[in-house]
Amino acid sequence: MTTFPYKAAIREVVETALLTLAIFLGVRLTLQNYRVEGFSMEPNLHTGQYILVDKMSYRMGDPDRGDVVVIRFPLDPRRDFVKRVIALPGETIEIRDRRVLVDGRALNEPYISVPGSYRYEKKQVPENHYYVLGDNRDNSHDSHIWDWLPREYIIGKARLSYWPWQYAGVIDHPAVTLANALTRALLAHAPVADVDGLDPVAGALSGR
Repeated sequence: MTTFPYKAAIREVVETALLTLAIFLGVRLTLQNYRVEGFSMEPNLHTGQYILVDKMSYRMGDPDRGDVVVIRFPLDPRRDFVKRVIALPGETIEIRDRRVLVDGRALNEPYISVPGSYRYEKKQVPENHYYVLGDNRDNSHDSHIWDWLPREYIIGKARLSYWPWQYAGVIDHPAVTLANALTRALLAHAPVADVDGLDPVAGALSGR
């Protein structure tokens, strides 16, 4: 009489469970999903939008200007915010005449729709700190109010938006925004060439 190999079956179940747990923990160490609440990153991130945040990039490198980052709020580290990196350690930051000046030069900011109406006196960003702003400048609780963000308070870089579907895609960095704008311009001015029985492509690429 053949008996069912219970030990082998139990071992296989345990190994599968451990592998699943290892994969889950590995993913959680590298990626974290967040739900956006509030309007401080309009017009690029919207309340109710879900994003994926890469928690590994800044263990191997430093944040760059233009990165959208999830941070622990310096005045209450139990709360998480999403902001954009504007000035790096050692740089000077000033906001006047509705322009953001870094080391005396005005930033090109294609990701905002309305500049901030406030003034921020010229200061130097301390070592291992960053200056971050929301894209919705007059409706964001950010560095123009509480100054510097310590490096260790940066959780990770926002990489992707995945829900709702109309917002799905790579989260804009200035370089991505420029590439999208150039692509739309090229498509808008491209002549149509009919090829035997094929319809010309309609429309242009989305900016999202």
